Amino acid sequence: MANNLASFSIHVDDVDRARAFYEAVFGWRFEPWGPPGFYVIHTGDEASPGIQGLMHKRQVPRAGTGLNGFECTIAVDDLDAVYTAVAANGGRITMERATIPTVGTLIRFDDPEGNDVGAMAYETQPHT
Repeated sequence: MANNLASFSIHVDDVDRARAFYEAVFGWRFEPWGPPGFYVIHTGDEASPGIQGLMHKRQVPRAGTGLNGFECTIAVDDLDAVYTAVAANGGRITMERATIPTVGTLIRFDDPEGNDVGAMAYETQPHT
């Protein structure tokens, strides 16, 4: 069995603010599921469903600075549009565009909740 990523979870302080950010930046759809403030994230469409995501209120406040402990990078078609949308929707670019030869071009940013996220325009789309 392959060790493919099957699901991810975003822990946030302000669920409404984070939801609005990810809807605006990536066009993800959020479906209420379970307790109030808990969502299933639909990252793709019917033809290319992507990976199941979850978002809910952070149980323990973030302490200090640095990475989340789990780094994710989101494959995007238009890195310039994502870069602009991140800044326009309360995110903060933490790493300017960096080209990784034969892989693609990457940016890193903090979402409005302080989570570290990457977005990459891949030269060849990764296997999903």
